[in-house]
This record gives sequence, C-alpha cells and structure tokens, in this order.
Amino acid sequence: METKAITQEKTNKTLGLFYSFGEVGSQLSWYMINSYLTLFYTDIVGLSAAAISFIMLVARIWDAANDPMMGLLADRTQTRWGKFRPYLMIGPPFLAVFNILTFTVFPVEGAAKVAICLSCYIATGMAYTVVNLSYSGLLNRIARDSRVRTNYAAAKSVASAVISMLLSAFAMPVILYFSTTVNGNEKAADARGYLIAAVILSVLMLPAFWLCAWRCKETVVIDVPESSGAKEKKSILRSLKVSVQNKMLLIIILNTFMGAMGNIARMSLLSYYVIYVVGSYTMIAPIYTTMSVFQLIGSMLIPYVIRLTSKRNICILMNTASIISLIAIFLFGAKIPAVIFIFSAVIGYSNSTAGVGIGMVCDCIEYGDWKYGIRDEALPFAVTSFSVKLATAITGSVGVLLLAAAGYVAGAEQSEAVKMGINAVVNLIPAACFVVSTIPLFFYKLDDKMMRQIASDLDERKMAGK
Repeated sequence: METKAITQEKTNKTLGLFYSFGEVGSQLSWYMINSYLTLFYTDIVGLSAAAISFIMLVARIWDAANDPMMGLLADRTQTRWGKFRPYLMIGPPFLAVFNILTFTVFPVEGAAKVAICLSCYIATGMAYTVVNLSYSGLLNRIARDSRVRTNYAAAKSVASAVISMLLSAFAMPVILYFSTTVNGNEKAADARGYLIAAVILSVLMLPAFWLCAWRCKETVVIDVPESSGAKEKKSILRSLKVSVQNKMLLIIILNTFMGAMGNIARMSLLSYYVIYVVGSYTMIAPIYTTMSVFQLIGSMLIPYVIRLTSKRNICILMNTASIISLIAIFLFGAKIPAVIFIFSAVIGYSNSTAGVGIGMVCDCIEYGDWKYGIRDEALPFAVTSFSVKLATAITGSVGVLLLAAAGYVAGAEQSEAVKMGINAVVNLIPAACFVVSTIPLFFYKLDDKMMRQIASDLDERKMAGK
C-alpha cells in the first residue's frame, strides 16, 4: 500500500502555495531583527557597543543550542493534528508579542535596559525556533516522494525571494513614514517608527503561518521501530568520526562558515554605511531591494548555469565577483551612488549560490558513504547549519565592537576618519572573509566526473550486498 502511494504521488500546486505561506511568515517575523536590530539598539535604545556585543553573543549562542532541544521535543509530540502543526498554530502569537517587545523602548537605564533587551531577544529567538523548526519539519510530513518534496521546497524558495524583495523595498519606508524625527531635510527613523513597523509585520505574520498549518495536513506518517534507539545512538558516534575524517565536508563547512561571516557581518551593518557614509536613510530600501531582485534572478538561473561548469567553479567565480564588488564600493561608493547599485546587484546575484552549497553538502554525503561505508544524511547538514549560527553569533558580537573601534557615535555627525572606518568594516572586512572562504574550494575534488564514479561504485556495492 505504501509503494502504491509513493508511485502515485504528484505535486499539489495548491498545497505548495499554502506551504510557501510558512516561509512568508518566517520572513515577516525575522526581517526586522536581521536587518535593523543592531541599528535600533545603537541609535534608538542607546546601548553601548559592549552591551550589544554581549546581547548578540549570548542570545545567538543560545539560539544555536536550542535547535536540537526543540527537535527532540517535536519528535516526541503526538497529537491528533500531528507533530508539527500544533506549534504552527500556537507559536505565532507568542512570536508576534516577543517581536514587538524587541522593538519597544522601555523607560529604564543601565543594567536593567541591557537585561530587558537580552530577555526580549532570547524569547523572540526561542519562539522563532519553535515555529520555524516545526515549519521545516512539516515538509517530510506532507510529501513522501523526493521530487514532490523538492517542488514544495522550490515553492518555499520563491516565496522567500519575493517576500524578501518586498520587505527590502518597503520596511524602511514604513519605519520612516511613522517616525516623527526630522534630520535636516530628511526624516530619520525613531522609536515610534520601529515599533509600528514591528507591529504591522507581526500582525501580517499570523495569518501566513495559520494558513500554512490549516492546509498542510500531516498525511505522511512513518513508524520507527522501537528497537532502533541503540542503533541510532551508535550511528551518531560513528557519524561524528566520519564527519571529522571527511575532508570534502570539512572544506564545505569552512567555506560556509567564512562566507556566512562575511555576508552576515555586512548585511547587519550595511545600514550604517548607507546612513553615515553615503548620507541617506532613503537609499537603504533601494539598495536592499537591488540585492534581493538580483538574488532572485540568480536563483532562477542557477539550474541553467550549473550545466556549464562545476559547483565548485561557480562558487569560486561568485565569491571572486563579490570580493571585487566590495572593493569597488569601498573605493567609489560614497562618491558615485551608481557604483553602489551596480555592484550591489552583482553581490545579490552572487548570494544566489546558497543553493549550490546545499548540493555540495549532498555530494559530501555520497563521498562519505563511498569512502567510509557510512551514510548519515542529518549530521552534515546539522554541522553546516551550526557553522552558520556560530558565524552569526561572532559577527553579531564583533561587528558592533568594530564600529566602536572605528569611533562611531550613535546619532552624531561622524568625522571623515570614522566614515572611513565604517566603510572598511562594512566592505573590506567582508571581502577578506570571502577571500578566506574561497581558498578551501581549490582543494575540493568532487566534480561531476568523480560523482559519476562514486555513484557507479555505490551501485556496484549495493548489488554485491556489501
């Protein structure tokens, strides 16, 4: 009966649409934090660089740690609605409340202010983990066939690109619209603008998650034998050993970690560059939108580009393009606004290689199976994800300290030396991270020819019963 279900399964476009609403909700809930929280802390709340560094480090390390805990909880959840859907129904209101509190300025000072900001940020991160991890796990419960799951994942990627593009275009204008502060001839973001924008996005987030939970029923249930616990424990220990030995996987992890360091550091501090070096709040949205549009274009073209050369070569080429673009923006961006938009488009297009990196992790799984005779498909992705979260923790903590070291003073007119320092932090340091990220790729050997050989050898091993 199960085989029949698998062979007859087809992609349900309506189901794919409703599943993609969960990604819309995720982006609505996290965009403000990812793009503007550091700026909000320095310019609106008035936190010191040391305080922000402490908040980012503690909150994001905890965020990396609570993922497996939520996974264990979800795996042990048994309800009439399934394992994951209950969290998509119950979790979003809590996420909305904590999101709003994170962008609220409380009338306290000193250590109390830091404690409240830290508590709100941690609570938001935990609520986001509950909802987003449940949303991710839902995919294996709405489709059994691998190709159908891939189609639903593609719908999620398209939704992510579209909503990111819209948020890039409208988030800062909304903040400025509701702000009452005027700086010269332009409006400047203030506490009122941030709070109302957070409320609007949080309210819009709720129906997105609820529509996903309502339509995406958990129809695929795979029973796990009770006796598998001991085997699972043993496989974890063996997989850890294989992961350390798998040189190709270690290369991708290092590449991902340094690439995330460069990308996340720049995106979290880019607003400072636009506001204080370029000198305009209103240019934030167009620059973010330009990157989002070209990332969407790049994502759509990747299936065609991958036919022309290897995954490794695409990543090296795109990293090189990003490095050149960042240097060009550092040298000419403040003087020639067109340079910022041209090279932001290149950077956005280069960011589309994230999907290629996922494919390289899959190749590393095949390589580990071929070389060591052990196949584990969860741990490589878990370690890669952890490397991204570790990069997020480090950049969130160190980035604001680098701004302080450059002489940045919140809300003040910055000197030319400080502007040069901000320019270097936002453009040159990420470029250096991309250089380091590129170097390991030259030692990555899994091209198409080798992968065909690995696939052939694995098939022969399977036929031989080994």
